[in-house]
Amino acid sequence: MEEIRIGVYICQCGLNIAGVVNVEEVAKYAGTLPNVVVSRHYRYMCSDPGQDLIKKDIQELGLNRVVVAACSPKMHEPTFRKAVEDGGLNPYLYEHANIREHCSWVHDDKKLATNKAKDLVRAAVRRVYYHEPLVIKEAPLNPNVLVVGGGIAGMQAALDIANGQHKVYLVEKDPSIGGHMMQLDRTFPTLDCSECILTPKMSDVGRHPFIELLAYSEVEEVSGSIGNFKVKVRKKARHIDESKCIGCNVCEEKCPWKTDSEFEMGLAKRKAVYIPFAQAVPHLAVVDPNLCAYIKSDGKKCGACIKFCEAQAITPETLLKQTDQIIEFDVGTIIIATGYDQFDPSVIPHYGYGKYDNVLTGLQFERMTCAAGPTGGKILLKDGREPESVAIVHCVGSRDQNYHEYCSRVCCMYGLKYAHLIKELAKADVYEFYIDMRCFGEGYEEFYKRLSEEGVNFIRGKVAKITDEALSDEEKGKLIVVGEDTLLGKIVRVPVDMVILCSALEARSDAENLAKIFNINRRADGFFLERHIKLDPVATPTDGIFIAGCCEGPRDIPDTVAQAEATAAKALSLISKGTITTEAAISYVDETICSGCGICEALCPFQAIELQPRDGKRVSHVNEVACKGCGACSAACPSGAIAMHHFTNEQILAQVEALFS
Repeated sequence: MEEIRIGVYICQCGLNIAGVVNVEEVAKYAGTLPNVVVSRHYRYMCSDPGQDLIKKDIQELGLNRVVVAACSPKMHEPTFRKAVEDGGLNPYLYEHANIREHCSWVHDDKKLATNKAKDLVRAAVRRVYYHEPLVIKEAPLNPNVLVVGGGIAGMQAALDIANGQHKVYLVEKDPSIGGHMMQLDRTFPTLDCSECILTPKMSDVGRHPFIELLAYSEVEEVSGSIGNFKVKVRKKARHIDESKCIGCNVCEEKCPWKTDSEFEMGLAKRKAVYIPFAQAVPHLAVVDPNLCAYIKSDGKKCGACIKFCEAQAITPETLLKQTDQIIEFDVGTIIIATGYDQFDPSVIPHYGYGKYDNVLTGLQFERMTCAAGPTGGKILLKDGREPESVAIVHCVGSRDQNYHEYCSRVCCMYGLKYAHLIKELAKADVYEFYIDMRCFGEGYEEFYKRLSEEGVNFIRGKVAKITDEALSDEEKGKLIVVGEDTLLGKIVRVPVDMVILCSALEARSDAENLAKIFNINRRADGFFLERHIKLDPVATPTDGIFIAGCCEGPRDIPDTVAQAEATAAKALSLISKGTITTEAAISYVDETICSGCGICEALCPFQAIELQPRDGKRVSHVNEVACKGCGACSAACPSGAIAMHHFTNEQILAQVEALFS
């Protein structure tokens, strides 16, 4: 039997560890443990000289096991495994002891902390004795990519990948790509036309040879794992012949049936057959089956669109018989960029949204100021007059324990943008009610200073209510904004003609369903959870699935684009390699004792286990690519048929016994 020769290395981590733990004493103690042939301490073990110590000792002293006591294995276990491998050992003949987060950072008593560090090192040495070399395998990776969401984040990610000549499936829920950015008038702080920025990018997506655009579609099912995801998409029926529609809008002009326009935020109407907006991509009509009289009457009423469609894209057959299509395809990686919802301020009754005509949300005001919007770019009250005074209320639904505790990041800046547009277009007095002004980006603070010089009235304080109950002649016929001015230390009443609510950005209403489909997690605030907030902010715990833009949390357009490019880079780095490396510390099944009960299959959070037929019975099978070695299956298996590589009973029990010896 091979002689076990263990090397132990204690990291000082500057004073992070050495300031509380006597690392020299720990190293001296480790040298007395069975099978330890060398024990050292060094200032920074993760540095190149620190790693070189390990490599040199492996080669010169014949080490065949290594223990490093340092900071979190989440950060540095891969570093030391690589050092061990470079030294000529299998990387799984390594064990990590966390004496920073588990010891020096949580204790003040140096003697007790030092003794605890000794215990942790002793346990690691006892465990590594039973380590076995494991084989790291490679699996092929499908180069195709799925991007979910056709807003600015999804489009940017799709274009970056497609420009590398890799196939992208871009799935968008709405009839056109563009997302919320297409609804904006101008972007802060440069006040560029949002449509002018976005429309060329939309056109690039629509005609790119490596992008298959699936608009008016939703992902229904995703199975498999990194490198080989199987995707099922429902392409909803437009009730037109897409190959014949030329986007002439004649059907929309002739249709007599109207409802509130989603794109215009209810400030205008759309028809039962419509194109969402002038620059829509794809530029195709879509029929609303819940509004179309012809569909609802089974062909007995209306039919104006059929009569006037010269291209014959709309026929009785397309209206009555066209159904949803199910499209299936395989991809290697997935990027989720599904964006956000605007917080509905009607749930805060004292703001009067939905009660008073001239209380608007931010997106409604965006459509009003847009030249292509329902008012032709004019800021108008419900009765058609221009307002003489406007209040802008910040933090509606944000920084509020009753709704969303987080800051939505963009509200301060878009509130300042509105103040500028009001001054420019309506020459009205503007009152900004804010808690704190958070202008964090490039050119943002300068924009705030510019607005303060344009005569905007800034009132620091939270609005208590918006009412039409006048207490003086000056307030009659006005909306009165009541709030505290914390700088003056008194309650103020400001009569205005219009109020704009800077509503929060919140997680989409379908985020929970999407999280289940893609097997990813959500934070307490509803947004998708990243793998690591600092070190891996666009990855998810499910390998091969990345998140970009506001589905991961509120952010502005520059940050959204940067994050989208980061996800594209992540996907391209996997594609360029062509294969994926699988984790070796995963579960395995002893088929001779597996009873086929299916508990492990139901319990696996990564969908890595499925029951398969074997010799006349059903047994569990582990997908080695999908398995992440969490151990849930092994802990739950009633027959003990599932075990874990690198976490055997022998290894775990040795570690526990060492802690208590």
